[in-house]
Amino acid sequence: MKIVKAEVFYAAVPYIPAIRTYRPDEHTERPVPLVKLTTDEGFAGWGEGGRGQRVPVEALHRWLGVDPLEVEWATVGIPFEPALFDLAGKALSLPAHKLMGPKCRDRIPVGYWSCHMAPEDTAREAAQASRRGFRHHKLKARPWDIVAQARAIGEAAGPDYQITVDPNFAFETLEQSLRLADALAPYPIACFEDPFSWKPNFDGYPEFRRLSSIPLAPHMGRAEDVLKAVSLGAADHFNLDGSIGRARHMAGIAEAAGCSVWLQTAGLALGIRSAYGVHVAAVIPNATEHSDLHFVKEHDLLINSPIEPQDGHIIVPFTPGLGIEVDEGALRRYCVGTLAAEA
Repeated sequence: MKIVKAEVFYAAVPYIPAIRTYRPDEHTERPVPLVKLTTDEGFAGWGEGGRGQRVPVEALHRWLGVDPLEVEWATVGIPFEPALFDLAGKALSLPAHKLMGPKCRDRIPVGYWSCHMAPEDTAREAAQASRRGFRHHKLKARPWDIVAQARAIGEAAGPDYQITVDPNFAFETLEQSLRLADALAPYPIACFEDPFSWKPNFDGYPEFRRLSSIPLAPHMGRAEDVLKAVSLGAADHFNLDGSIGRARHMAGIAEAAGCSVWLQTAGLALGIRSAYGVHVAAVIPNATEHSDLHFVKEHDLLINSPIEPQDGHIIVPFTPGLGIEVDEGALRRYCVGTLAAEA
């Protein structure tokens, strides 16, 4: 079996209206590359890259003539890694997670996501997410209104609807982070993700853990940073990104230190990487926190999609490959550019 065609489709899919109010043009400024690898036996695998990522034509030509079953899939990286797992799984009639390692769970905990928005808008999103089956919400937070946001979410979605607070370092200092942690004590805060900068030596993070009951969860993409964090006692959980090989390595370090993780192998994705992220989370033993999959685009480019939450979880697909089919009609509607190489 050989790959005979490699294609890229750049998709500009708008956010749902609530997010579009705050990020109106990002989808056109940073389109997402979707790749399709087709073999001489008629199998096709789909992958997805990051916002604004460009795929050079040379990268497509490198796949022509390659047998996808002879590739080290876990080392390829985005956007081709999901496509290869999808392609190999279809060729072998196996779900992608069977090619990644032993499955640890049948259901993946997932959370909803909001950009920073006014508390009343956040509350409406939380109420809608709760009706859709989410039990957890990750917020892009700012110090001036995070308490108002938490209060509004509780009123809209109920007292058991959990919140991950992600300021992207905007809480700035240990002292302000502790003040906000105290103010948020009445609300179900799952953790603070990156409340203030941990670079280069996690200054303040061990002190926060000692003085606050709210867990800390740095967002990381390098194994050496995870190792430093656990050696300094600077984390309770981790948000990990990157390919499955890198995520598994980082998660193993965290597991040895007794830390659970969640995975951001998808992020603000269009569905293909969301499905891929479900498979990855299924095979990492300590990936027990709510994964970042995000459900905030007006179309996820999938049909027969299994990635809709049920009681805060997504069922791991069991059909071959990633377990999804791409709605190519929708892809044509949102496509803003293509690239192809063919043997």
